[in-house]
Order: sequence, then structure tokens, then C-alpha cells
Amino acid sequence: MAWFELKAGQDPTLPQSYEPQDNPSCFGSGKICAVNADDNGSEQPDLTEELKNEMIQALHTGIPQPNVQLRSMA
Repeated sequence: MAWFELKAGQDPTLPQSYEPQDNPSCFGSGKICAVNADDNGSEQPDLTEELKNEMIQALHTGIPQPNVQLRSMA
């Protein structure tokens, strides 16, 4: 598994919206920053239903999940 950072202004539900990133920089508002996922074979994350559920939980609670980082307010 690897971290993939969401590109600015992109749709977090689309694999092509991410790029591989060893250390995601998560500054900005409390939205999806990065996901930890298997590579789908195209240097993009495999957005499984389980991962999407973690993304929803992180957004609803404002608390990062094991495989989802949110943008911090700092």
C-alpha cells in the first residue's frame, strides 16, 4: 500500500484525481488530502468500497481514519 495525495480541486472519488506521494502535505481546509491504498496498476489508488467508507467517515466526523488523511487547518 502507498499514500496518494488528492490533486487540488479534483474529485476525491476518481482514481485519476490522485498522485503518489511518500509524505502528503495536508494544509488547507478539512477535506480529503490523501488516501493509503493499493496501486491500481496506473500509479493511482484502488478506491475500494471499504476505503470510500473510510473517506465518508473522515469527512463526517472531521477525524482522519487509518487510511485517510484530511487537510489540516494549520
